[in-house]
Amino acid sequence: MIKHYILSLNPTAKHEWDRCILRDPLTAKRPDIAKLVAEAIGADTGSYLVSVNIEVQVLEQAAVPFAEQLSLNVAEVTQAPQLREVA
Repeated sequence: MIKHYILSLNPTAKHEWDRCILRDPLTAKRPDIAKLVAEAIGADTGSYLVSVNIEVQVLEQAAVPFAEQLSLNVAEVTQAPQLREVA
């Protein structure tokens, strides 16, 4: 069984689970690898010792455009505005 997926790597992602994402190219859903193995085995109940061979071939690489970095002055953001009571 040959399946094609899109692999997105982002080592600087905020969350660990967003650093390496495998997605179906048509539905963009993350594949359930255990379900794919179960489909290959069949519907018989039981426990199986399986060997899974994953062969990876890069078919195409899309470069990520360099996003402009905006500088942010933290002092300006953290200062709360001074409110004065009006009599």
